Amino acid sequence: MITDIEYLKNELRNEVTEKRYIHSLGVMKMCEKLAPKYNVDSERLRLVGLMHDLAKDMEKDKKIKYILDNNIPFSETEKANIEIMHGKIAGHICKVKYKFDEEMCRAISCHTTGKENMTMLEKILFIADKIDETRKYSSAEELRDLAFQNIDKAIIENINHAINKNIDDNKVIIEESIKARNFLLINSKDII
Repeated sequence: MITDIEYLKNELRNEVTEKRYIHSLGVMKMCEKLAPKYNVDSERLRLVGLMHDLAKDMEKDKKIKYILDNNIPFSETEKANIEIMHGKIAGHICKVKYKFDEEMCRAISCHTTGKENMTMLEKILFIADKIDETRKYSSAEELRDLAFQNIDKAIIENINHAINKNIDDNKVIIEESIKARNFLLINSKDII
């Protein structure tokens, strides 16, 4: 596994816009901050935080080609919102090119939507992406605080907001987000 942060920063800088690069550094830092709270290896979190949006700025036709060329599975709702596939593409690239381990690649793959039964590493990347310091939406600070108190509640709060926004915008809702939400509601003791 490639763990040289400076090397990976240079790789990322060549693939994304400056704004996306700054966001990725912010997610890496937020992952580092959350790591001790939830007793997760900070080095692995730094790596996934940095590289999670590696494919975000890839052109749509290149995303589609990459998905098809590498047999990356996708649902009908993902097909209707191909931009959401940047996580799966980045996870695949990190597996093949940078030799990240399976859990790290899964975390990158599901960082946008979440998924059922996430590991703590997956949960931290998911929420760090939504609350890094570059995020300035109205409830960002409240969600940051909640993430340090109860990560499951923070994830549910974020998914609820995303679902409501997609409903308001008349957009599809990715099944993985609903499954992630329901799993947490059913299995987390501290939610209710």
